[in-house]
Amino acid sequence: MGEPIPLPDTAEIEAAAERLAGRVVETPLLESALLNERVGGRVLVKPECLQRTGSFKFRGASNRILALTPEERSKGVVAFSSGNHAQGVALAARLAGVSATIVMPADAPAIKRANTEAYGATVRLYDRHAEDREAIGAEIAARTGATLVPPYDDAYVIAGQGTVGLEIDRQLTDLSVTPDQVLCCCGGGGLIAGTSLALKARRPDLPIFACEPEDFDDTARSLASGSRESVAADARSICDALMAPRPGAITFAINSRTLAGGLVASDDEVREAMRVAFQTLKLVVEPGGAIALAALLAGRIETRGRTSVVVLSGGNTDPGFFAEVLGAA
Repeated sequence: MGEPIPLPDTAEIEAAAERLAGRVVETPLLESALLNERVGGRVLVKPECLQRTGSFKFRGASNRILALTPEERSKGVVAFSSGNHAQGVALAARLAGVSATIVMPADAPAIKRANTEAYGATVRLYDRHAEDREAIGAEIAARTGATLVPPYDDAYVIAGQGTVGLEIDRQLTDLSVTPDQVLCCCGGGGLIAGTSLALKARRPDLPIFACEPEDFDDTARSLASGSRESVAADARSICDALMAPRPGAITFAINSRTLAGGLVASDDEVREAMRVAFQTLKLVVEPGGAIALAALLAGRIETRGRTSVVVLSGGNTDPGFFAEVLGAA
């Protein structure tokens, strides 16, 4: 047996909230009468697509980088990401005066690569189907002394993402609303791990569900089997932000305790969720960011007469693709 994995706790999430105060956007809880009518219940949407860099990833990246020592800052950071974590790390590093190198898949959406470079990071492209991004990142870190900022399997990153959960809890309290369920996207599991930690500490009976593309349902299968399952090598999805090969060791150790289960949605259901978010909430949401709403709209969970909180995790989608999705309505 190996050493126990050190897990972040709610105190670290609260410390992250203090560290990030004034640096991140406190995104609201939004509601649409049309969306409520469609599902026969109440839906409160947390739009992290309105966060700096267009996704929740800025929270975790900022928390990790702000915790670096002066010596670590002088050597910079390196990260691997399909785009949202890349942008979060790039901007967080720029604001902290730290250099950043980002390992990105060659097929990442052009807008994500362009924004990452615009924030001042150096981009190193790789083939996601033939190369190992973690190995590339580890080699750069070993050669340069840079600190690796993982996209999800890191206590500081998870604690930063957990500030989403703190905000949801506070906003629900302000609205005097008791939710019946929370739905959140899940790739490597960092956002839902942090969010569920924060929420379960305050609302221990609240069911929280991971939402994934149907061919990337590794967390749903892992929750069912009790051990980390992997994604098939030939799996494909339009949800480029949710293509982690399997759950993280730290994130799954948390999610296996805090989550009620996993839900899935197809690419066509994701496209419909993107259209609905635009039509009812006037939000631009990327495929991976829309997966929780897709699962809700597709009836993967009961909504009639219930209050559901849905996290929309990001909005960085190429304009041409988004126009194509809207045009197919």
